[in-house]
Amino acid sequence: MDPMLMWGLVLLVAAILLIALEVFVPSAGAITLTAAAVAIAGIVMLFRYDVAWGFGGALSALILMPSVFFGIFQFWMGTKAGRRAMGVPSEEEVEARRLKELEQKRARDAMIGIEGLVLTDLRPVGVVELEGRRVDALAENGFIAAGARVKVVAVDVTEVKVRQI
Repeated sequence: MDPMLMWGLVLLVAAILLIALEVFVPSAGAITLTAAAVAIAGIVMLFRYDVAWGFGGALSALILMPSVFFGIFQFWMGTKAGRRAMGVPSEEEVEARRLKELEQKRARDAMIGIEGLVLTDLRPVGVVELEGRRVDALAENGFIAAGARVKVVAVDVTEVKVRQI
């Protein structure tokens, strides 16, 4: 085997391996630049061996290098380390968040029907006292004066709606 052909192929394979390494070892592009330089050197050697091998190597590099990068990146994103590095929450974190949101929804739903006292005029938003807690509330029907008794009629994530009793 001719040394130019052998080294050209070895350098192209090395460039593809360097691209794969970039997925696992983030280097701000240094490994990718090295891979590009190695690929160019391999393609030059293939052209020096034969023009057909040179074009074949160039075409292979243009197709294989991005394909290898994205293929390995997709594989890596399926791993626990990849998801953690990209900030994707784990299944345990997703489940914990879901349970917390469910508990908050139950707590909000439990507020419906509670009676309280208006501390500041509701025009239509103000502060009411419900079971000893100060809560921002929205009057269902316009204005409610301070000191009036109210009842919680609806609770959303961001607001508590009250109606005067």
